[in-house]
Amino acid sequence: MAKSKKANKSGSSFFWIVIVVAVVLLALIVFLSKQSSDEPKQDETFSFDYSNQPFEGDENAPVEIVEFGDYKCPACKDFNDTVYPVIQKDLIETGKAKLYFMNYPFIYKDSERSAQFAETVYQELGNDVFWKFHHLLYSKQPKEEKTDFFTLKVLKDSLAELVNEADVKKVEEAFKNKEYKDALAKDRSYVSELKIDSTPSLFINGKKFTGSSYDEFIQEVKDAAKK
Repeated sequence: MAKSKKANKSGSSFFWIVIVVAVVLLALIVFLSKQSSDEPKQDETFSFDYSNQPFEGDENAPVEIVEFGDYKCPACKDFNDTVYPVIQKDLIETGKAKLYFMNYPFIYKDSERSAQFAETVYQELGNDVFWKFHHLLYSKQPKEEKTDFFTLKVLKDSLAELVNEADVKKVEEAFKNKEYKDALAKDRSYVSELKIDSTPSLFINGKKFTGSSYDEFIQEVKDAAKK
C-alpha cells in the first residue's frame, strides 16, 4: 500500500514538471517571436522625413545617404576624415547622391551639447554654415572621449571662426531658448525606431548599410544610383 502511494506521488510530480516546462518553453517561443518581429529587417526600406534636415548635394540626386553620428565618436571622425572626401568627390559632386546628417549623441555629456549647438547653427544660419561647422567640430574632436571638451565656450569660439559676432550671438540666444529641441527629438525618434546602437550608422535610400568596409559602402551607393 505504501509503495502504491509513493508511485502515485512520483507520477503526479512528473506530470507537473512537464506542465511547467511546457509553459516555460511556450513563453520563450512567444518572447523570441516578439523580439524577432520587433527587429527591423536588413532589407526593409525605412521612410525618412528628410525635410528640415541638413544635407550636402543636389536636391534631385537619386541616392539619399543618411549618417547617424556623434561629434565625440572617433569612428565618426574617421568617417568624416577619410570616407567623406570620397563621398564628396565621387558621389556628391557627380550628382549621384546627397548626404544627410542626423544626430545620435551618446558618447559623453558634451556629445549632447555639441549636437544641440550644431542643430541650432543649422536652424539659425542655414545649411552651408552648418556643414562648415560640422567638419570643424570633427577636426577639433579630442583624443579622450570621456572629457567634457565641447563646452559652450568652445562651441561659440569655434563658430566665431566661421561667422561674425552677430551671428554667434544669434545662435547662442536660440540655443539658450532650446530652438533645437524638436529637430533633435526627430533624430532621436529615428534612433529608437531603427534600434540604432552605434555610430556611424549609415543608410542608403532608407536601407541600413550592413557591409564590412567603406569600399563596399561606396560601391553600394554607386549601384543604387544606377537603378
